Amino acid sequence: MNALLSIAFVLCWSSGFIGAKLGADSAPAVTLLMWRFLPLAAILLAVAAFSARTSWRRLTARDVARQAVIGVLSQSGYLLTVFSAIQLGVSTGTTALIDGIQPLVAGALAGPLLRQYVTRTQWLGLCLGIGGVALVTTADATATTGAAWWAYLIPFLGMLSLVAATFLEGRSRTQVAPAVSMTIHCTTSAAVFTALATCTGAAKPPAEPWFWAAIAWLVTLSTFGGYGLYWLTLRRSGITKVNTLMFLMAPVTAVWGAAMFGEPFTLQTAIGLTVALSAVVVVHSARPRTREGAVTATR
Repeated sequence: MNALLSIAFVLCWSSGFIGAKLGADSAPAVTLLMWRFLPLAAILLAVAAFSARTSWRRLTARDVARQAVIGVLSQSGYLLTVFSAIQLGVSTGTTALIDGIQPLVAGALAGPLLRQYVTRTQWLGLCLGIGGVALVTTADATATTGAAWWAYLIPFLGMLSLVAATFLEGRSRTQVAPAVSMTIHCTTSAAVFTALATCTGAAKPPAEPWFWAAIAWLVTLSTFGGYGLYWLTLRRSGITKVNTLMFLMAPVTAVWGAAMFGEPFTLQTAIGLTVALSAVVVVHSARPRTREGAVTATR
């Protein structure tokens, strides 16, 4: 079951980069994101209004505020950087590869922030994963994409935003149901992107069918699939193993982007994919140790 959950998470999360590419030529990033989250927030709020409210009743105003901040970091900040980088010409594979550095950052901070020990075997896997990411990033970044050098810095900001959201959630003492957290996150993102689109005069959606096809793709696969499975997998498997799965996003997206958009996929990319897959196997074979009475990422 955990293996199937991991596979579904990797595929659905990777689909977000592909969806961003699908809609990149039809509208600005804020327009895509506004119309991605407006209907999604409406649906989730309607479901919350007519469903059992037991999951909401025990939440305090502070819990809701914390989830709103997590939503700004893990959705608004992260997605805006991803979509902006792709629209500036950075390939889907390269964007995913830069975001693939996240596991090393999260793994390095897991000890001091969450009191979760990272074993030597896990560190070996994390370093192996970084090597795989570096190989594929080099192959992808040296290809002619038309993007300015500074555009490659934008995904780094998104990676740091997602890391911050992950640790903010990990330090929370209140376990919020995935459906509840997703509703708060999506509603917050809908408000943020609507404000940004309105202020920049980009709120009106284009009539192009590719725009709405990209919206449907992003809502179904990327949000309900990728984003929902991210938090579910985080609770079931722990922060180190979940973030190690992020190593797979880069090679999977590179293969996917090559098949759909003709983006470069070289021998060096294939070697990087193999190294990244080996890293996942190594980390998932290790068992983290925690102090007695310490709070772990799985709570």
